Amino acid sequence: MKLYVIGIGPGSPSQITPQALHAMQESQVIVGYTVYVDLVRPLFPNKEYITTAMKREEDRCRMAVDRALQGSNVAVVCSGDSGVYGMAGLVLTMAQGTGLDVEIIPGMTAATTGAALLGAPLTHDFAVISLSDLLTPLATIEKRLECAAEADFVIVLYNPMSHKRRDYLQKACDIILKYRGPQTPAGFARNIGRDGEEGFVLPLGELRNAQVDMFTTVFIGNSHSRVIDGKLVTPRGYGVEGV
Repeated sequence: MKLYVIGIGPGSPSQITPQALHAMQESQVIVGYTVYVDLVRPLFPNKEYITTAMKREEDRCRMAVDRALQGSNVAVVCSGDSGVYGMAGLVLTMAQGTGLDVEIIPGMTAATTGAALLGAPLTHDFAVISLSDLLTPLATIEKRLECAAEADFVIVLYNPMSHKRRDYLQKACDIILKYRGPQTPAGFARNIGRDGEEGFVLPLGELRNAQVDMFTTVFIGNSHSRVIDGKLVTPRGYGVEGV
């Protein structure tokens, strides 16, 4: 039996890859966080679904492994890419030694889909950092922000704010502002690929006080990033970019 770990993209059916659709079609059981499962349920209304709430990642991955061992093709669905803050690593760990055939199906992650909404901020080197401290100590997150800012990476921030972390984006911006000016081009994308999708380009100094949530992805340019016709762009180094 097959156990798929599938990235379904940011939410829009048009951004689910044919490979992901085929894997879900081949599965008898689809497992995932309730919000993500609801995005694919209309496409496959006759499948068996197993859902859990947030923070129960281990439970649903264990249930997926168990159902696959019982003889079903099972799909674990993840928002974005299955290996970028997704369940791929956890499923592979839980399935080790079972003999299950595990296949990882990639998807479109918020870094790339959000970047397309804002322009072309990731044309050169970039770093992706989650501000969620549920699984990573805050001191580690701050160290990574410090190093990425000092190295002049374009920085993408996942999970920039929650009800319990209202000031984490401000803290992140304050760290980055030690190395970059307040006029550094930045932006954020919200509800990518879903109802209410919107993107904003603004200076880093204003980003510090922006109203964001867990469905927002934040982009902070490097020393070469600029705004071109309202779009956030990081040059790659082609001569024409200096025109």
